[in-house]
Amino acid sequence: MSAALAERLGALGLPLLPEPLAAPIADSHTHLDTVAEMAGLTPEESLEAATRVGVARIVQVGCDVAGSRFAEELARRHDGVVAAVAIHPNDAARLAADSPAALTEAIAEIDRLAGAGPHVRAVGETGIDLYRTRDDQGRRVQREAFAAHIAIAKAHGLTLAIHDRDGHDDVLDVLDAEGWPDRVIMHCFSGGAELARRCLDHGAWLSFAGVVTFNSAGPQREALALAPHERILVETDAPFLTPAPRRGKLNGPYLVAHTARFVADRLGLDEMTCCRMLDVNASAAYGGGWSAGGEGR
Repeated sequence: MSAALAERLGALGLPLLPEPLAAPIADSHTHLDTVAEMAGLTPEESLEAATRVGVARIVQVGCDVAGSRFAEELARRHDGVVAAVAIHPNDAARLAADSPAALTEAIAEIDRLAGAGPHVRAVGETGIDLYRTRDDQGRRVQREAFAAHIAIAKAHGLTLAIHDRDGHDDVLDVLDAEGWPDRVIMHCFSGGAELARRCLDHGAWLSFAGVVTFNSAGPQREALALAPHERILVETDAPFLTPAPRRGKLNGPYLVAHTARFVADRLGLDEMTCCRMLDVNASAAYGGGWSAGGEGR
């Protein structure tokens, strides 16, 4: 690690870089705009830190119109970045409460961004969140917005990245009603073995964030154990969900190295094999032609 970067991380109270991974991998879901706001690292600094530990690629994920525009622009400028664009389910409920027309306009802008070019690889994060949005009206709006995002993903041939918090049955119900896209990622997989099986039956990828490293993550560890190796991804969801042993600090893409090593240990794989597996899986999940080896997008 360069002295300048180490000094910068230390000044911000952020964890130092872990040892570089044995082979490059991707952070399959992160928010560098929010990292900048909460942790103080610029997107370029986050990308430098990630690269130094072998996290050669990231998926920058939008949660509203501004964030989705940021994701598209960042991915357009950096070969190691691809974008996901969407209105987060909680944002969809809030927009509709303020003005139904505002939500309609926001989803139309997501549709436009989804067609911006090959640097936009996914529609997400979209889905159902019944932890923060609990009223019946908000739940209805979330289901309708989720259905609209599914349609956008299908229309543009993009991956669907799903946010599911306390909404397992609703998520599956809407997917079954609308039809599953060809590529579906269960972002920050929060269920157990039963939900994992139902998603895997449809060919979905399960993406594990730092939560899987927590001692309380028994259900997620059960899901990890039963998932086919080719259906496993790792992510940070930075700046949130920092993995052990750095739990309690703000997260960044460079810390997905801890999650990757945890996954390798749980699956009984050597680090090189696990990293190569995760890299191949990220390419497949986000449409191929995007690899740590420097292939074109």
